[in-house]
Amino acid sequence: MVFEAEPCRIEIAPNCSLSVRGALLFFASLCIASFAVAGIVAMRGFWPVLLFAGLEMALLGWALWASMRRRHHREFILISDDDVHVECIDHQRRVKVVFPRHWAQVTLRRPASRLHPSRLTIESHGRQCEIGSFLTEEERRGLAERLQRLIGRVNESPSLA
Repeated sequence: MVFEAEPCRIEIAPNCSLSVRGALLFFASLCIASFAVAGIVAMRGFWPVLLFAGLEMALLGWALWASMRRRHHREFILISDDDVHVECIDHQRRVKVVFPRHWAQVTLRRPASRLHPSRLTIESHGRQCEIGSFLTEEERRGLAERLQRLIGRVNESPSLA
């Protein structure tokens, strides 16, 4: 009788605590405040302030839109006795990579500069897949340690039980 352990599933996603409604209220309140001040200054003859206020709010709107799109990003890691499946789901695309668990290796690469984050990858047979790029440095290290325990080193497959 061969006992196969239950596959281990890990889901990671960016922390997006701001709701769509909250983002809209935030944006609207800043637009009201900014254009109120710009309107008062424009009535005193400094009308170019309105252009800069509009540009500033357009840039803020774009930044909020980009931030809100991140909430659709998910990464799933499924570790079974034989394979490591990595699936990255973004707003418009889905990428799935499968590595043989026995030959897979988890690597946490140091950054080239202190200002850049480290890179966490799963590698095997010349292919690699970066995961957790949106995590903090501490979260990335913790995920790397957990994955190294589950996947093991090259030529090693620890029990999932």
